[in-house]
Amino acid sequence: MTRDHYDYLLLGGGMASDAAARGIREIDAEGTIGIVGREPTEPVTRPALSKKLWTDPDFSFEQVWTGTAEDTGAELLLGETVVGLDTARRTVRTASGQEIGYGKALVATSGTPASLDVDDPHGSGRVIPFRSVRDYESLRGLTAQGSPHVAVVGGSYIATELAAGLTETDARVTLVFTQDTLLGPMLPADLAQRVESLFREHGVELVRGTEATGGEVRGPDGPVRLTLSSDDELEVDVVVAGLGISLETGFAVEAGLEAVDDGGIVVDAHLRSSDPAVWAAGDVAHYPDPVLGTRRVEHVDHATSSGRSAGRDMAGADEPYTHTPFYYSVLFGVRYEAVGMLDSSLEIVEDRQGGAGDPLEQVVAYYVEREADGADTARVHGVLLWGVEEGTGATDAAREVLAAGPVDVGKLPGRIRLG
Repeated sequence: MTRDHYDYLLLGGGMASDAAARGIREIDAEGTIGIVGREPTEPVTRPALSKKLWTDPDFSFEQVWTGTAEDTGAELLLGETVVGLDTARRTVRTASGQEIGYGKALVATSGTPASLDVDDPHGSGRVIPFRSVRDYESLRGLTAQGSPHVAVVGGSYIATELAAGLTETDARVTLVFTQDTLLGPMLPADLAQRVESLFREHGVELVRGTEATGGEVRGPDGPVRLTLSSDDELEVDVVVAGLGISLETGFAVEAGLEAVDDGGIVVDAHLRSSDPAVWAAGDVAHYPDPVLGTRRVEHVDHATSSGRSAGRDMAGADEPYTHTPFYYSVLFGVRYEAVGMLDSSLEIVEDRQGGAGDPLEQVVAYYVEREADGADTARVHGVLLWGVEEGTGATDAAREVLAAGPVDVGKLPGRIRLG
């Protein structure tokens, strides 16, 4: 039975809320916790949906569940969308008309995936804006039907991961993206070219420099005809979109919480919003990173770290959030991690550490901005660790470089070792 009041009400059914519930329990063993989630399923380890479930035969579907309710005693209110927040009365209203009171609340709603303007009059479900565990189940089911042609639309992390993962099935894969080179806006040029080679070697057709502008599903079993901005058309069996998210924070903005233009909720060093009883964590938090400056981050390390920190602070820990998150991806067995801003328009100092010219080569890339024209010193804005294994300590070393302030550019190579 759903309560009408919780000591801690967590808005959002993802990994940030799971971590927050665990953080609360580290401090407060008895307080009541409610989690309101738009998706009909309990929290999952979301990165597995585009990574391990496709590429690791030893990782089963049962392993995606976080076990939030069992581990923390939190009550889950699933399939409910938050549509209203009353900070004066300390209540939340859902789309179904429920009103729930809280002592303290956390906004961790993340967002809804961007969709494509593709008409599906038959309700075929063959166009999937990929985000949830149900999206994974739909895509897995469709790829099990013969050898379908799947178009993945987008040049994002999730799109590239899905395109790579789908090569482990019998599907024929086409990746449609707007960049001139896949991952070109973030990777050094030579490394981006080698990434494209990896995709081609695994049978992925790359359609570059264009976007899907519309389309139609021709029947309940397809095909799907996509129209592209290049005036070409693409006919496939399934379309998957990895085009980012729109933040689900309108209810918080309407309630008067301070926010930035994209809907990110402004928080202080303790992840507390402009209302003293409301915190924000994960994708929606616009927070002051002590190393990188004020920002908003949509990656799992930040979701879990900020969620736990917010939960502990809500329960009275009074600890600032000082973690500088990293993000990672895995493509065809190559793992890369990054801290800070990867912007290939910056000057990039590459440190190649073996296997030169091979896509599996280990590379540390520093994204720098010179202090002045011709200066030997520069500020490092981002660090890429290409070919790094998990848990090596290189990520902490990258954080130290970013926190060090201006550095001698000539001394960057060799500063971080991957092997």
